[in-house]
Order: sequence, then structure tokens, then C-alpha cells
Amino acid sequence: MNSQKHPFHLVDPSPWPLFGSLGALASTMGGVMYMHSYTGGGSLLSLGLGMLIYTMIVWWRDVVREATYEGHHTGLVQIGLRYGMILFIVSEVMFFLAFFWAFFHSSLAPTVEIGAIWPPKGIEVLNPWGIPFLNTLILLSSGAAVTWAHHAILAGNKQQAIYGLVATILLATLFTGFQAMEYVEAPFTISDGIYGSTFFLATGFHGFHVFVGTLFLLVCCIRQAMNHFTPKHHFGFEAAAWYWHFVDVVWLFLFVSIYWWGGA
Repeated sequence: MNSQKHPFHLVDPSPWPLFGSLGALASTMGGVMYMHSYTGGGSLLSLGLGMLIYTMIVWWRDVVREATYEGHHTGLVQIGLRYGMILFIVSEVMFFLAFFWAFFHSSLAPTVEIGAIWPPKGIEVLNPWGIPFLNTLILLSSGAAVTWAHHAILAGNKQQAIYGLVATILLATLFTGFQAMEYVEAPFTISDGIYGSTFFLATGFHGFHVFVGTLFLLVCCIRQAMNHFTPKHHFGFEAAAWYWHFVDVVWLFLFVSIYWWGGA
């Protein structure tokens, strides 16, 4: 018999924090060993990454079980989760701010070593009105599609929500494909000075966030098909939607500053 008299979730003891920490340690050590050509570095790195992926799967499985089937995510718990997601997105803003800082630090006052001009002498920049602009339209459309899915969940329309999520996932995959094609055809590389390093770090990490967000939305689509979400209890989807809108906004700043202004 449950004698709990408060709305908070007292989490059961879990092995996953310790297991995940060991996976992170193995990944870090394995990565360093691999980059310095030590024997067994690649194997340790693979083991660590495998442990991390397994930790993510089983830990989030437990959270879904607690929220959907055990009823632990009360209204008060959901508020705490929302604050946690907001703080996570704020930390992501700071992460990308560092890349924009590096870009503007180098582009607003270019040094004599790069010709005292921006883009640096010898760099052939990408046309912002080609694939970058197309990807902007694709990503903005995906933001509209995820909003469509959100409104469908609020209205209790399961099928429309699935359609909206599928459309978002397809558009996200299309975006990733175009960005990969752009990278292959780019006339410069990450080793081409400050322009190449800031360009590929900023756009590459954004591409990684798009990939993570696509997986996030794919899981939400599966959960929606399994009737996990209700109009009043769907924080898992809300977190994915917030993350996706953050990815959209970062891309707008990337397009305007790096592709358009930075390549002018």
C-alpha cells in the first residue's frame, strides 16, 4: 500500500548513474589513447561509447516507465522537469555563444596574418542563397510541423500528432542530408585557418544537435503511437519541441552571421 502523502517523486536507487560515469571515463581515456595511437585505445573508446548508449536507453526507459505507467510524474514533478529542461537549453545557449564569440572576435577585426580582411585571403566562401537558404526554409518548416504536432496532442488528436512528428523527422533528415552534401562539396576544410575552424565547429555542432533532436522526436513519435501522451501529460514531447525550436533559432543566427554576413 502506498502511504506517500506528498506529490514529489522519491526516485528508487538506480545503477545507471554509476554505470554511465564509468562509460564516460572509459570513453575519455579511450579517446585520448586512440588519438595518441596507444594499443587498445580504439577498443576502450568503443566500450565506453557502448556503455554510454546503453545507459541512455535504459535510464530513459526507466523514466518513461515512471512517468507513463507508475504515475510518479505529478504536476509538481513536471514543473521541476520543465525548469530542468529550461536550464539545459540555457547551457546550450552558452555553448553556442562561445562559437559565435570566436567567429566575431576573428571577423570584426581580422589580423594581418589572414590578410586583414574577412573572409581571409584565399578562402572561397559558400553561396548563402544556395543550400544554406534551402536548409533555412526546411528547418523553419520543421518547426511549424512540430508545432502542428503539439497542437494536435493538446486537442487529443493522436493521428494528426503522428503526422506532424513524421513530417518534422523527414524534414530534419532532409536538412542533415543537405548539410552533409554541403560539407563534401565545400571548397575549404576545418584546417583552413580561423575561417574553416569556426565555420565547421559552429555548423558541425549544430548539425549534431539536429541529429540528437531528430532521435528525440523519433522516440516521441513512437511514444505517441503507443498512447503515452495525453493533452495534460506530455512533457516528454514538450521537451523535444523546446529543444527543436532552440535548434531552429540557432540556425537562424548561423545563417545570418556566418553564411550571409560572414561570407559577404
